[in-house]
Amino acid sequence: MWKRRLSALLFGAAVVVALVALRAADPYAVRVARETTFDVFQQLKPRPAPADLPVRIIDIDEASLAAVGQWPWSRQVMARIADRLTELGASAIAFDILFSEPDRLSPSAIVAGGEDYDDLFARALEGRPTILAVSRAGQGGVAPAPKSGYAMTGADPLPGLPILDGVAAPLPPLALAAAGLGVASLDREGAGVARRLPLLWSNGTAPLPTLSVETLRVAQGVSTLVVLGDTAGAGTVDGLRIGQFEVPTGPNGDMWLYYRELPPETYVSAQRLLAADYAQLAPALAGHIVLVGASAAGLLDIRASPLGGAVPGVSIHLQALEQMLTGTYLYRADWVGGLEVLVIAGSAVAVVLALLLTGPLPGLLVSGVIAALVLAGSWLAFAQYGLLIDPGFALFAVLVVYAAMAFFQFAVTDADKRRIRRAFAHYVEPSLLAQIEADEGLLKLGGDVRELTVMFSDVRNFTALSERTAPAELVGILNRLFAALGAAIVGHQGTIDKFMGDAVMAFWNAPVDVPQHARRACEAALAMREALQQLNAQQASVEPIAIGIGISTGPALVGNMGFEARFDYSCIGDTVNVASRLEGACRYVGYDVLVTAETRAAVPDLALLDAGHVVLKGISHPEPIHLLVGPTSLAASPEFGALRTEHDALVAAWARGETAADALERCRAAAVRIDPRLGGFYDASVKRRADFAPVVVGDSHLMLQERGAPL
Repeated sequence: MWKRRLSALLFGAAVVVALVALRAADPYAVRVARETTFDVFQQLKPRPAPADLPVRIIDIDEASLAAVGQWPWSRQVMARIADRLTELGASAIAFDILFSEPDRLSPSAIVAGGEDYDDLFARALEGRPTILAVSRAGQGGVAPAPKSGYAMTGADPLPGLPILDGVAAPLPPLALAAAGLGVASLDREGAGVARRLPLLWSNGTAPLPTLSVETLRVAQGVSTLVVLGDTAGAGTVDGLRIGQFEVPTGPNGDMWLYYRELPPETYVSAQRLLAADYAQLAPALAGHIVLVGASAAGLLDIRASPLGGAVPGVSIHLQALEQMLTGTYLYRADWVGGLEVLVIAGSAVAVVLALLLTGPLPGLLVSGVIAALVLAGSWLAFAQYGLLIDPGFALFAVLVVYAAMAFFQFAVTDADKRRIRRAFAHYVEPSLLAQIEADEGLLKLGGDVRELTVMFSDVRNFTALSERTAPAELVGILNRLFAALGAAIVGHQGTIDKFMGDAVMAFWNAPVDVPQHARRACEAALAMREALQQLNAQQASVEPIAIGIGISTGPALVGNMGFEARFDYSCIGDTVNVASRLEGACRYVGYDVLVTAETRAAVPDLALLDAGHVVLKGISHPEPIHLLVGPTSLAASPEFGALRTEHDALVAAWARGETAADALERCRAAAVRIDPRLGGFYDASVKRRADFAPVVVGDSHLMLQERGAPL
């Protein structure tokens, strides 16, 4: 048992180590699963809706395209937007639109000396709190210099920032006129979910702020950003100070985005700003930070949100601005990863120990409690403190460890079960064993009375054999003998009750019904006789072994007998006693297989001969007995028919008190050709002829009586 527990413990430890190693490696699939878990947290508890924040979006939506015209719009329209927003009192105007190519709708592009709309737009930007977007563009392009100054504390974080290796920048006149330049790219492009926003990018020589950071700087009129680097010299970023706002960041200068559902009033359609009555928008825009972007599907600025569904890219910058303005952040410090590994290891080890010490069902309960605690702790950290602790991998680890340990224990138990089944198959025929396994009710506690056929078998010369044989050799002889006899019993659907020294007890028709159980018992006895002959032939150096077999058919009490802590499946009753005494009578009768009259009545087609009757010890009446000579094929042979005729005549003569010497000799001669063992029966019967005489009590011919000593 301790070896199995040790092997289970080592197996569980190996699974735990493998899971911890997998989490430490943190492959892409693990990261995606972790971030998806954080998405679910946000869906369950979005960022609280703040009081009316001074942030709006001028939305280039489908209605605006229908009113103004298809995209791209002329820079003249963009200049009008900048002018009107300035007029309405916007505190900052950020264009989440790229202006990296000259305006093809400018009159100057068509007629020499015509008006240049790019210059018109530059004049609208100049001297105003305007911010233009810079974007990653694969290859090519030169990143512009930042508009803001930078102050840094700690180690230089520039090497750890994401690099703008390819840039789409505004036209130089526009970039020069704008008060700020911010990177509009998100951490993922295309259809990826935007979960983190880099607040700082590297142009190779200096950091460039993201669009939301630059917009907040310009709105405050701040000229310098303060990068809070780590003090340990690792070159990472701890935070960013933007005027009066301090924003915590990850080591690469990124911020976890915490979304909320934006109310409809956040968006102001661009067509309304361009309409003649635009002055009505003053209450909604005065003193506000305004982001100009597109939600029209055809403009391809749509991103996936952790809340589920698609949102305009400009709204993601607005979400970041709201977080900075309200100080609502999500945190995932470096130490969180180490904590997760400890939680994973501790949870997995706890599941291993729970299964080893309590078993599968209590272990399942413990695993459920551990999983609930991990999930509750992660949720509490998120809901109360904005701390992102991943419960997903720990739950996965608990599930995997429980499944692995349960499978291991199942494999061990199944192996034990198979070994027990193989061992039990030595006592019960496999088809019977299958029925028992299919119906546990067949092995109910207690017992019931049913008709059985019971067999006892014993070695005739065992005492003399044991005196002349070394103990080790004697054990080997007995094991070979029992293997041969047991195989014959089990092969004929018998149940081996027990081995008792040199004796075997077996029975048929329990614990499940066995059709023609008396016949199967008799056929098993004949098979045992044949197996013994083969065994004696193989053991030529050992004195031949002889056995006696007694078979009785009748009612008996069969079931689980004993007490609750220890019991045996066995049978008791007169039928059992008769079979036992009949096996002992084999010596007295001079033949190796004796059966009762009830057994003979159940198998009339087998080769059976009347053997008179005996008084058995403990049995109140003389017991008629019969010799089991051979199978049905022998019974149908002419030779056996002739023997049975002579035998019956001899028994009748003995019953009349006659010597019948001639009949006896004829029987001996016929028996030699059929079964030489019958000679021993006739020799013994001469001495006990009176056992064949009838006894009359009153006027009824009741039974046969033995006049010799009881067995």
